[in-house]
Amino acid sequence: MARSWELEGRTAVVTGAARGLGAGLARRLAGRGMRVALLGRERATLAAVAGTLGTESHTVEVDVTDDAGMERAAAEITRVLGAPSVVVANAGVAEGGPFETSDPDTWRRVVEVNLVGGAITARAFLPGLRAEGGYFLQVASTAAFGAAPMMSAYCASKAGAEAFARSLRAEMAHQDVGVGVAYLHWTDTDMVRDADRHRVLRELRGHMPGPARRVYPVDRVASWLVRGVERRSASVYAPPWLRLAQAGRPFFPLAVDLLSRRELPRLMREHSFEQTGLLGVGGGIEERLIDRTSPGPTADGQGRRRGGG
Repeated sequence: MARSWELEGRTAVVTGAARGLGAGLARRLAGRGMRVALLGRERATLAAVAGTLGTESHTVEVDVTDDAGMERAAAEITRVLGAPSVVVANAGVAEGGPFETSDPDTWRRVVEVNLVGGAITARAFLPGLRAEGGYFLQVASTAAFGAAPMMSAYCASKAGAEAFARSLRAEMAHQDVGVGVAYLHWTDTDMVRDADRHRVLRELRGHMPGPARRVYPVDRVASWLVRGVERRSASVYAPPWLRLAQAGRPFFPLAVDLLSRRELPRLMREHSFEQTGLLGVGGGIEERLIDRTSPGPTADGQGRRRGGG
């Protein structure tokens, strides 16, 4: 059984903390008396969230896929707030659309943020976690065990994030560092709201059983995750009934295949579905990041747009 511990007076690090679940986690952890470091790509928004915490905090503008930047962030946070006892790898993005026509750079960006970014976060903060006997929480998704059509990059990245965290847990167990995986369902964040603006994605969710299509408020999901942090849980479920869904993992691919064969042809006939571009990126900041790396004109004389459809 996971042991509980006292969070008050310790330091927590949350990535993707400028909005949504990251901001909700920062508030909940601050409410437990923790010092909180907020990492993200929107300096002003991070500062605004930090101003609501009522506890000692520090913000760092950094891209979680930047190895050197994350190493600097870890050193800065340790200097200002102390070595972290809790690190939550929450930063994430998504895209929707048929894989065949997906933009390669947008697809890759989703995997880099959700999977590689989590690993970079762990590497940067593991020395501090080891010193504190701390806990690392990788935010994954039900997409890790129930891959959905039109979300190939997101599902692949979250399945990879789950496998990474499980491997890391086995490596760190003898060093008194706990590692957990958080399985999230639909949460009322920019990502889910962005997805719901696309009718095909919205209707696919609508064909799920009632409990499985419910969207949960950010603060409630954050409370479930923080309870898992307090217990140093190996698996955290938000909502808690997802624990029961784990038993159904072998059957989910069949169910998804049956639903997709029945509904996708009709939906694609009735509604054109272009690529969504990156979802849940806070006003297009990720698209601007990708655009800055775009090459010059292509052979047909048109500049290739890397931000998706």
